[in-house]
Amino acid sequence: MIPPKPATAEGRTGFLHYLRHFRRDLLSALPARLYRAWMAEFRAGPIHSFVCNDPELVSLVLRARPDDFPKSNRLREGLAPLLGRSVFVTNGEEWRRQRRIIDPAFEGGRLREIFPQIWEASRTAALRLPEGEIDLEPETSHAAADVIFRTLFSIPIEDQTAAQVFSAFRAHQDAQPIVNIGALLPLPGWFPRFHSRRTRETAAHIRGLIAQLVADRAEAIAAGTAPDDLATKIMTTPDPLTGEIFTPPEMVDQVAIFFLAGHETSASSLAWALWLLAANPDWQDRVAAEARAEIDPEHPDFSVVSHLKLSRAVFREALRLYPPVPMMVRESACPEHFRDRDVPKGAQIVISPWHLHRHERLWDDPDSFDPARWETENGKSCARSAYIPFSAGSRVCPGAGFAMVEGPLMLSLILRDHRLEAVAPPVPVARLTVRGQDGVRVRISPRDPPATCRR
Repeated sequence: MIPPKPATAEGRTGFLHYLRHFRRDLLSALPARLYRAWMAEFRAGPIHSFVCNDPELVSLVLRARPDDFPKSNRLREGLAPLLGRSVFVTNGEEWRRQRRIIDPAFEGGRLREIFPQIWEASRTAALRLPEGEIDLEPETSHAAADVIFRTLFSIPIEDQTAAQVFSAFRAHQDAQPIVNIGALLPLPGWFPRFHSRRTRETAAHIRGLIAQLVADRAEAIAAGTAPDDLATKIMTTPDPLTGEIFTPPEMVDQVAIFFLAGHETSASSLAWALWLLAANPDWQDRVAAEARAEIDPEHPDFSVVSHLKLSRAVFREALRLYPPVPMMVRESACPEHFRDRDVPKGAQIVISPWHLHRHERLWDDPDSFDPARWETENGKSCARSAYIPFSAGSRVCPGAGFAMVEGPLMLSLILRDHRLEAVAPPVPVARLTVRGQDGVRVRISPRDPPATCRR
């Protein structure tokens, strides 16, 4: 079974073609040759872009010279009402200051410290999964949101404010905020962005709810009663260069991207990983057997993470086939010369994990689901040079380690107790993240009760 991918455009595509497909799905607007090309140049009206699949170019842009290829301003156009000036969209010293404050929350032994919250949310997700035919996306969205709320603010999703934020984020995604004229055209700063009314309203609602969570936490910090979670750590960490901490509005920006990045990406990855296992019963049974051998639900311990090797391989393969963020857009800060082509200042440099992860000249059998590939020479080589689900270099996602604990653990706990059967193959589309056009559907039934586990 070859996992589904979007149909691709054939031949040359113009600006009108791009506009028509942008709202529906950007991936299907792009030509099939990107799965073979090292680089492709696109001129469509005012858009001048270079899609780079050459691992050396990817490394140059993301690792060697990131300051020469800042995030494109067009990236933030659709997301600005929600994310403000969060770490996801900023550049230069503003971004470096934000990372100096944020990074300590995800370093060292913090994953071990917040593992109980990740465990509780994952176990709850496995227990609440209904039987019968379901769409996985609402379930994985609920589970990923629960993890974020528990680890960030020490509240479960059943908390009233948490539930409101979750509901509002779903409405915001449905509003398709990235569909904005500023994401297509290089507009001057004074020109109106014409965000849809629904985009503005849902973003304002989310930010209002987050602002209340931040204000409540600030009061608890001042009173000395705040829990030792990620929000407290970030809100009390000073910039080592200036001694300043985030202001409340700055913290609202950061919480918005933590939720968007940590919730949306995890929900997408989990849904696709579960569908891939449903469509591959042999791997599903192997992951379930590993989970029953290694996990003792009555005695959760962080050390179990290192024993879930099959589950981790499956999750890595799901991230390869369905990277939650399918494209990253940078901008050339000065004229460049890539692969015998002149790249003008201001050109859009597109790094596409979607195409890089399925590149026919890099990966063995790139469109197949094969978690065992990570033990092959080709898989190990590509993992180093052509695998960037969390980006790479200085702007690598600070929550990458978090995701690689949450994802395999949740897969294992779900497969330990449930059997999944694939129904109609989902159609991937790129919205805020890679989702199913009509959901990701499976049929769920209980597994036989496990024997006593050895751990």
